[in-house]
Amino acid sequence: MGTANKIPGISGGVIAMALNFYDELLYSLKNINLIDLIKLNFKGAFKNSNGSLLIFIFVGIIISYFSTSKLLDFLLKKQELLVWSLFFGLVIGTILHLKQKINKWNINSVIIGVIIGLIISYLDPMVENDNLLFVFICGILSVCGMIIPGLSGSFLLIILGNYVLLLVDSVNVLYDSIISLINGDFEFLKEAYTISRLKIISVFSLGSLTGLILFSKIMSLLLKRFNNTIQSLIFGFIIGSLGVLWPWKNTDPINLNITRYIPEINTSFFIAILYIFIGIFIVLALSKYEKYRNK
Repeated sequence: MGTANKIPGISGGVIAMALNFYDELLYSLKNINLIDLIKLNFKGAFKNSNGSLLIFIFVGIIISYFSTSKLLDFLLKKQELLVWSLFFGLVIGTILHLKQKINKWNINSVIIGVIIGLIISYLDPMVENDNLLFVFICGILSVCGMIIPGLSGSFLLIILGNYVLLLVDSVNVLYDSIISLINGDFEFLKEAYTISRLKIISVFSLGSLTGLILFSKIMSLLLKRFNNTIQSLIFGFIIGSLGVLWPWKNTDPINLNITRYIPEINTSFFIAILYIFIGIFIVLALSKYEKYRNK
């Protein structure tokens, strides 16, 4: 889930749905007592939540930022088409999985979700902004992907112009700072650039924590009162987000602009199609296993 959160276009919430722990994640986040958390009373804060689930997820997210996400960055450079094809298949599989969970369809909500997803997919990025208030807002919005399936938090950071600043530069400085501390090298931590990036990643993390608690409570309330409407909206939104995940595209590494194209029918096309079906199969197999386990 942490790896998914770092890749533009992939929603951590979709991964949670695909692996069938989204409802439990939302329930656990919603029940965190914010007052106890501020007072550092962690036992009280997580009293009514599935604390072990949250701990494993957040530790996994932290580890992924320095390990699996780096592996995925490497694979995106070497086999970009196949990686995006697999993700494209995973999301299609999630759409098929979610389709089975909606009891009563709200077609208008589905259409609105598709339109919003497509609009976000084709927005042009803003200019980078390291203002701490803006960074805090970026932190709040970046975790939308964990709470709202289909909405990629990292893609939102691209739209806001701060993807490289927050998820590349600042994370790399944090990693280098940890290594320097382990090696007993404190000179690195005195550099102005290092201090500014550590300040930025701290504010961004605080915003992310605020966003997680805030959005989880809002989403839980909406699902409780308007379940079918919200599920239909999410369903449409995930369909619309497929525009970001389209495997056949070129990305400008400087401006992060995306140019999509229609593929040629050749060997690589059929291999990509195979990976799409593998992604679909993975989600449907997990869905079937979950039903078997529940029985």
